[in-house]
Amino acid sequence: MATLVELVKRGEIPAEVKKVAEEEKRDTEYIVNGLIDGTIVIPANIYHRSRDNFTPKGIGKGLKTKVNVNLGTSADVEDIELELKKLEVSIKYGTDAVMDLSTGTRIEKTRKIIVEHSPVMVGTVPIYQAVVEAIEKHGFMGKMTVDELFNVIERHCKDGVDFITVHCGVTLSSLERLKKEGRLMNIVSRGGALIAEWMVYNEKENPLFEHYDRLLEIAKRYDVTLSLGDGMRPGCLADATDRCQIEELITLGELVDRARKADVQVMVEGPGHVPLNQIETNIILQKRLCHGAPLYVLGPIVTDIAPGYDHITAAIGGAIAAKAGADFLCYVTPAEHLALPDVNDVKEGLIASKIAGHAADIVKGVPGAMEWDIEMAKARDALDWERQFELALDSEKAREYRNRRAPKKDEETCSMCGNLCAVKTFNEYIKKEK
Repeated sequence: MATLVELVKRGEIPAEVKKVAEEEKRDTEYIVNGLIDGTIVIPANIYHRSRDNFTPKGIGKGLKTKVNVNLGTSADVEDIELELKKLEVSIKYGTDAVMDLSTGTRIEKTRKIIVEHSPVMVGTVPIYQAVVEAIEKHGFMGKMTVDELFNVIERHCKDGVDFITVHCGVTLSSLERLKKEGRLMNIVSRGGALIAEWMVYNEKENPLFEHYDRLLEIAKRYDVTLSLGDGMRPGCLADATDRCQIEELITLGELVDRARKADVQVMVEGPGHVPLNQIETNIILQKRLCHGAPLYVLGPIVTDIAPGYDHITAAIGGAIAAKAGADFLCYVTPAEHLALPDVNDVKEGLIASKIAGHAADIVKGVPGAMEWDIEMAKARDALDWERQFELALDSEKAREYRNRRAPKKDEETCSMCGNLCAVKTFNEYIKKEK
């Protein structure tokens, strides 16, 4: 089956392209041109998109900022039902994608169940499963063979995964640069660290970089979007925008070009911990070096001192990044750096990232963004509480606050202002004047 890129190059307009154009309030031609030049991707595995419940989403230039939710079991918490509850909450509150980052003993089963139940895009990081299986088989991940790694990648694609994170930019050269750089924290990317460990043990180049053409062949076969992972991303503010981060980014830009030539959709993952004054610079660098490829960022987290509140630090950074041109925000929960998130953590992290993305979309002039806020303003001016709840990102929470602290006398107002409500008072005055 042809990839979406191949189809649009032939002059065909797949249903997925039409759906994205409709949702984004864009002409179909705009989406087609974005797919062809690589500034827009529509992650949609040939198997996943054949299901009736699947909703394709576009990521990239001129489109709404999308948000991803991370799910997945760990060796300490292997509860697939819990992950399905997280998926359910994520869908309820409007996630655009989920990533299954499972690392426990039931990785295969968890992934298949999530893909089966997910109406949104699903991403994975195949290196996690490859390493777990290598440890089970060989006793040490360093003994994993190149074939074993690529076999796992293909299994993920066969299962219907729409995009995969692959840390192709962690090279022997970038590891050498890391040694010379003198970071406070070396590699904080789990996938990046695993690849680096394999390389050091085997004294060989990263197989995802060395055999990149093989990776492209698999991705094209299933129309899976490559998400080029930032294995050298900074893990603290002090390491942001250093030489090894930028060297990896240059490599990823070159790999973007190769993917596009092969008609494989590709996006690039961005930095993690970045001071406020460096975020825009990082986005400009990525867009320039990667020739406008869609950018997928974690956060960025703008301060390292707020464990338990990193959904807020990430939302601050996410808003600035999206305003500067980032296209896809990976949520961060209050449990970041501390524990596997629970269902409420997932909700809090998702809402925070959606706020960040929407705030940026208003500034970028994305169709429909400012209109949403205008509708809310009209409802507030009319003291139309039901309409306000309807428009709210989290209508249940908004309604709960109002009901829990309802005004004692005037039901039109809230309990903060009561009969001193500015909106009601001034509107009544205007009516008298007329």
